[in-house]
Amino acid sequence: MADPSSYRPEPGQIPDSPGVYKFRDEHRRVIYVGKAKSLRQRLASYFQDIAGLHPRTATMVTTAASVEWTIVSTEVEALQLEYSWIKEFDPRFNVKYRDDKSYPSLAVTMNEDYPRVQVMRGPKKKGVRYFGPYGHAWAIRETVDLMLRVFPVRTCSAGVFKRSAQIGRPCLLGYIGKCSAPCVGRVTPDEHRELAEDFCDFMAGRTGTYLSRLEREMHEAAEEMEYEKAARLRDDIGALRRAMEKNAVVLADATDADLIAVAEDELEAAVQIFHVRGGRVRGQRGWVTDKVEAVDTAGLVEHALQQLYGEEKGEAVPKEVLVPALPEDAPALALWLAERRGSLVSLRIPQRGDKKALMETVHRNAQQSLALHKTKRAGDLTTRSRALEEIAEALELDGAPLRIECFDISHLQGDDVVASMVVFEDGLARKGEYRRFQIKSFEGQDDVRSMHEVVSRRFRRYLQEKLKTGEWSPEDAEDAGSAAGGQPAPAEDDGRPKRFAYPPQLVVVDGGQPQVAAAKRALDELGIDDVAVCGLAKRLEEVWLPGEDDPVVLPRTSEGLYLLQRVRDEAHRFAIQYQRNKRGKRLKSGPLDEVAGLGESRKLALLKHFGSMKKLRQATIDQICEVPGIGRKTAETVAVALAQAVPAGPAVNTATGEIIEDEIPAPAGTASERGTEQ
Repeated sequence: MADPSSYRPEPGQIPDSPGVYKFRDEHRRVIYVGKAKSLRQRLASYFQDIAGLHPRTATMVTTAASVEWTIVSTEVEALQLEYSWIKEFDPRFNVKYRDDKSYPSLAVTMNEDYPRVQVMRGPKKKGVRYFGPYGHAWAIRETVDLMLRVFPVRTCSAGVFKRSAQIGRPCLLGYIGKCSAPCVGRVTPDEHRELAEDFCDFMAGRTGTYLSRLEREMHEAAEEMEYEKAARLRDDIGALRRAMEKNAVVLADATDADLIAVAEDELEAAVQIFHVRGGRVRGQRGWVTDKVEAVDTAGLVEHALQQLYGEEKGEAVPKEVLVPALPEDAPALALWLAERRGSLVSLRIPQRGDKKALMETVHRNAQQSLALHKTKRAGDLTTRSRALEEIAEALELDGAPLRIECFDISHLQGDDVVASMVVFEDGLARKGEYRRFQIKSFEGQDDVRSMHEVVSRRFRRYLQEKLKTGEWSPEDAEDAGSAAGGQPAPAEDDGRPKRFAYPPQLVVVDGGQPQVAAAKRALDELGIDDVAVCGLAKRLEEVWLPGEDDPVVLPRTSEGLYLLQRVRDEAHRFAIQYQRNKRGKRLKSGPLDEVAGLGESRKLALLKHFGSMKKLRQATIDQICEVPGIGRKTAETVAVALAQAVPAGPAVNTATGEIIEDEIPAPAGTASERGTEQ
């Protein structure tokens, strides 16, 4: 742990102006980002007596090794820069919301010639109108199914649309009146776009116009004794009203607002958001976060606003945002929201009436979300902390292993030998830092030798990063057998996550004594003596330590054992996935894959032109040149590659015993081309 006084700025060095500051650890990784109206006053609060700091703040300042800041002109600029840096650096001590699921939205692709109505998840795309998000995809489909009677907009995929246009027949929805069938020309592109715009207007809450128009047309049809038309219009009105009933009116004044509520305890907080459009609840979403920094309700609201609207623009930001507590810099936040919307945004606390009553409903949902999250064992901060403490105690470590890396070897009977490295920080997986290895130094099956190679390569890369930053001298590199591989070019210390840049406190290997000894030997050869090593054997779930004849046996109910098992199983899963992918690519390879500069498109063009690999082998260079995109030089290279590749024996149908001719179109390297595979 670092002493905050060792990196405290000199008196008068910190400016008394708005800005954003970053704390970095000893490896130059950004661990905390914050903003302040006065950098001098805010940063001074971190360098008081540690005993007087909040425990989480004390942990942060003792983990940090330096602090730096950037001056900005306004609080709004500070807010924008803070959000950008949090997204870029992903600091471990900042509040990070873990969205409990991916919420679907109702999307209308107005950027297409024939707009399509569909369920869509993920990042929002330009030119697409979104409604929601909704709690469940089936809720969107029920609503769309009712509205297609009145607004028969296209819902099919591009493939189905193209197929119907080719055969001149619409799909089933076109026959039953739930699609205007633009694919076969029943409506023009302009007429179909107008239908899509009417659909969007209705979903946006402008419902009275359409219902009034349909009722008027129904009465006119009845007066003219067109009873079938009147009955159809009556059913359309009923369908629209049922669709409206699915989103009950909660605010009588057709309000467009987002309501944000927070439920919290000492360790965690849950945030719930209700999206109200046209006075109706159109969607709901929520997050749960660990309170890794000392933050109150107002601070949680500020983080939620950044998370919710940081990537949004235009109408996605509502006119009104209702919150349980106003952040300290509420005027700057309101101005920031207004800039993203393009017009004034009201940020306030509801005091009375329907809005306050709805806010209480949102708060109850937040409380329920927090209670449900507490039941999830892996997400419980207290449980994870206890697991890390148990591991530290059982392995006699100096402190809790906040970063754990686990290695596993995978192969199939000695072929395609690969390894995986998974990373857990604070008891949670950091999938962005997972790494994969191919065994290069030898061929065949030798798990111990493979483990030694992989651990050596991983920590050799770590020493290279230390050499770049000057934490490790070239003399040290020579002492460790030139582990860093020479003097690399200097790198920028920008705080961004780097490959292999940060050492773990604990290395876990999947295996027993031999694998543990190999990993320890690799570290010793590189001169690394501050990283602990252990192995977890599958048979009895025993924990092995280097140089020990007897294993450490953790109780079956131990949270520490449970965490080690999760780490080991994740490494095993990741290794098997990579090994299967690698084996699959090898088995699918063929002679055309060996031709330099021949991409997938031209390989498919060759197979499509000749119909099979057999006919392609028999073709002359002039015949190969007839394929679009294939020049004479490429044709000669293809002919040479096919001539050098000895075709396997004919494939045999094991059920009938007949020889299967290689005459059907197939991608390069199919089973019929390769013959029998092991």
